[in-house]
Amino acid sequence: MKPASPLRSCLHHAAVLTAALLLTACAAPPAPPPAPTGGLAELMERPAERLLFEGIRAYDDGQYPQAEAALRKALEAGLRSGRDQASAHKLLAFITCTSERLAECETAFRAARAADPAFVLSRSEAGHPLWGPVYRKTLP
Repeated sequence: MKPASPLRSCLHHAAVLTAALLLTACAAPPAPPPAPTGGLAELMERPAERLLFEGIRAYDDGQYPQAEAALRKALEAGLRSGRDQASAHKLLAFITCTSERLAECETAFRAARAADPAFVLSRSEAGHPLWGPVYRKTLP
């Protein structure tokens, strides 16, 4: 029997290895889909998040005293997300700045950044004549 050439032997081994890899890949089950995150209904069952929603809605409707009360209660009730905490503090900063309570406004901006280190105002928010200068004072 004539020995196989080194090239033929190498190609045979490569084909066997490729087939084994393909079979292994085909045998592996697909990754499970990510677990669903809670929806709005689930969030609304949590008191702090419900208060945040009410505060945002009141702010959007121009009902600033009601918004401030709801946002403060949301923070006291323990919002779970740092980003939600930052949102509440941001709106409190806007409310207190427009009410000429500048020290409270500055404190709220600092609290927003403490809750979410990635917190930043949008370009238009940062350019606002009332709270923009206070916000810029709080930048690192």
